[in-house]
Amino acid sequence: MNQPLSPLIHLIDDDRAVREGLALLIGTVGLRVQDWADPQAFMDGFDRTGVGAIVLDVRMPGISGLTVLDRLMAQGVDQPVIMLTGHGTVEMCRRAFKSGAAEFLEKPVDDEQLLEALQHAVRQHVRTRERSQADQSARERVAQLSEREREVLGFIVEGLTNKEIARALDLSPRTVETHRANLFAKLDCESLAQLIRRYAVLVDGAGSRDLP
Repeated sequence: MNQPLSPLIHLIDDDRAVREGLALLIGTVGLRVQDWADPQAFMDGFDRTGVGAIVLDVRMPGISGLTVLDRLMAQGVDQPVIMLTGHGTVEMCRRAFKSGAAEFLEKPVDDEQLLEALQHAVRQHVRTRERSQADQSARERVAQLSEREREVLGFIVEGLTNKEIARALDLSPRTVETHRANLFAKLDCESLAQLIRRYAVLVDGAGSRDLP
């Protein structure tokens, strides 16, 4: 069984006072925080599989926040990134959003604005990961189906009755009923809507060429 998702906020800023202040602020809404002074250390050390968000300063020595953002996006990191800067420009803001930033805020950052942006980002990310976990579970269940069960599933989703499926597959209606019951059991479905959801995962994961 999957463990509950526990969000973690990664805070990257070379200013220690800023990190400490923001960490305290973020902690007031129950979010865990891991702060980083060095952007390269963050890139090397943070867990890309984790759930949460990234708060990233734009201007830092060595590697700029925008460069870090570009690298994160290139690596397929899906945690939302909130950019902070004390000297923002329209062009900088435009570039950040074009590169995939979820939000762009100016320092001194408004506490409520930052917390609202973070909580929204975390909620979105948790939902995305939960859907991903559910889809993976569905794919694992679909992989347990026999070729005949996949055929029956395809016809059920198309709206055919048991008798129509039986004629299409040259089976008895009773055999189709058995396959249908097995489908609901193997895919852990209690309704036709859930069954269709599992079928959608099969389509996404296998490709239409593999389907009946």
